[in-house]
Amino acid sequence: MGEAISSSETHAPEILSATGVDLSYGAQLAVRDAHLSVARGEVAAITGQSGSGKSSLLYCLAGVLPVARGQVRFEGRPLGGLSDEEISTLRREHFGFVFQYGELLPELTIEENTALPLRLAGQRKGPALAAAGEVLGRLGLGGLRDRRPSQVSGGQSQRVAVARALVHCPAVVFADEPTGSLDSANAAAVLKEFLGLARSQGTAVVLVTHDPAVAAQADRRYSMTDGVLSPGEPL
Repeated sequence: MGEAISSSETHAPEILSATGVDLSYGAQLAVRDAHLSVARGEVAAITGQSGSGKSSLLYCLAGVLPVARGQVRFEGRPLGGLSDEEISTLRREHFGFVFQYGELLPELTIEENTALPLRLAGQRKGPALAAAGEVLGRLGLGGLRDRRPSQVSGGQSQRVAVARALVHCPAVVFADEPTGSLDSANAAAVLKEFLGLARSQGTAVVLVTHDPAVAAQADRRYSMTDGVLSPGEPL
């Protein structure tokens, strides 16, 4: 038998990086000289208190906010060189998003909410709903597919948001306090399902949180104070 290769000798390819990133709101510098790297299938947590700049950095990484200086790269390609249309296509086809309050569309069913990224990418309704149903089933939500968001609990709604973020097997999911609105039991359950499904798909996750228990589930942790990001520490 061949000699086993240790994890320290194997490295998943980098998929997302930030180099020397600054972000300003007028005269206020919200992010200062941030450096970050995330590999395929890796979960990176950015911790910090409210107002520290962690959410601002997340939106820079996702191409939602333009950086004032430095560079964000996805698969080696600088986001700063992309047109607005190219950025929109990138976010629609390769990125997923999970927010603190789920932000489901009230007029759509649970299944339709989950299928939304596929429908926006041009997939036909039947296959999109079938894919949504499969992911909902994996998250224990198969029986809720015909309900509206107002007919499910907060924990269930957040699971639906996770399903929606992962249904199109994105390369990267950006999660902004994804369990912040839940009690500890529901938060732990949602986080376990979210990260388990993401890792099984090889999806990288960039997770913003102020909760040390949430950050402890990551593979690498960064901390942010007054717009300054500390070097990432493997956990």
